[in-house]
Amino acid sequence: MSMTDPIADMLTRIRNAQSTGKKSVAMPSSTIKEGILNTLESEGFIDSFHVVKDGPKATVTVELRYYEGKPVIAEIKRVSRPGLRVYKNSSDIPKVRNGLGVAILSTSKGIITDKQARALGEGGEVICTVV
Repeated sequence: MSMTDPIADMLTRIRNAQSTGKKSVAMPSSTIKEGILNTLESEGFIDSFHVVKDGPKATVTVELRYYEGKPVIAEIKRVSRPGLRVYKNSSDIPKVRNGLGVAILSTSKGIITDKQARALGEGGEVICTVV
């Protein structure tokens, strides 16, 4: 059975692993997932991620970050989904909790944060928001 929304599956796996206090979580890998995880790592929401190529299929292991026993990611939500894509211009990109959170966008420049997109003047698909 094929998965209809692998990005939502990744976000749900991260959310579930943090709610149970796990140190890491593994999932199937793809280039867009690696781009999202790279952005989460650069923004300090996760410790690291490692891609392991096991034959034709690759898996990615995400090392989750905690601060004083609580997960750093308070909320992670999928915005654009297969049934309803959400595209924004550079002037319409949402600010997540007045700049405390991050919106991750897929643009022609790659997967970047909302702050980087505003600085570059790029619009794109709003993939998810993280607080």
